[in-house]
Order: sequence, then C-alpha cells, then structure tokens
Amino acid sequence: MKRLLTLATVVVLTVVASGLLLAQSNPFVGTWKRNTAKSKYTSGTPLKEETVTIQMVGGQEQVTANGTLPDGSPFSLKYEIPDKGGAGKILPGRFDAVSGKRIDDNTSDTSFMKGGKEMLHFHSVVSKDGKTMRITVKGTNVLGEPISAVVVDKKQ
Repeated sequence: MKRLLTLATVVVLTVVASGLLLAQSNPFVGTWKRNTAKSKYTSGTPLKEETVTIQMVGGQEQVTANGTLPDGSPFSLKYEIPDKGGAGKILPGRFDAVSGKRIDDNTSDTSFMKGGKEMLHFHSVVSKDGKTMRITVKGTNVLGEPISAVVVDKKQ
C-alpha cells in the first residue's frame, strides 16, 4: 500500500510539473491588457479597453477576452486552440470556428471563421522579454466594420 501511495504521488507531481513547464515555456500564457495609446488603427473603431487571459488547459490554450466596446457596452470572447496549432473550439457567438498556427515560440496566427469564411485574422508576436504582445489584426471587428490595426498588449 505504501508503494502504491508513493507511485501515485510521483505520478501526480509529474503531471503537475509537466503542466507548469508547458505554461512557463509558452510566452503567450498570462494576462494581457490592451495599451490603447500604443495601438494604431488604420480602419475600424478601437475598443475602449480589453483584457485577455491565456492559460494552458491540457495541450490547449484557453483564451478569454473581455472588454468594452466604443459605445460602452461589454463584450466577451472565449475559445480554446491547440498549443501546437490546428482547429480549436469557440463558444457560441459572432464566430462559429477558430483555428491557429504556431509559427515559432513567440509567433502565432489565429483565424476566426463564420460559415466557412475567415472573418478576422490575428498575427501575434510576443517580445523576447515576454512583456509585450503585438497583434496585427485584419478583417471585420465586433461591430461588423472592416478593421486593420496593430494593437499592443502589455503583460500584467
């Protein structure tokens, strides 16, 4: 019984440690707050504010974005995408599908689709020091208008 308990403890600690290593090795994991002063829009209306939380759940990045639209109303978006890329799942809302591709350790592409058509594309790059994420956004924003922007998020 003592050997079984020891083995079970080792297995649990190994699983927990693996999860922590995955989270630490993924520079996207964390809470990010939009820096509206450094974000530049060439088209589309900027959000008043946005906070994005990315966490690892198994081999999936679980992304939750909450913020305020220009008219003051709240918005929320939540999805999961495989850490290594591929099709993910999105909560019901404006989009019906999401997919991603990891370009390298600090760069990823994410596409949001509706009816099989890409509606919004993010090209995200985390700085080498892990403190800043620049996201090139192209497509249609949450208000249904065309958007082209480079937004800057700061890790909290």
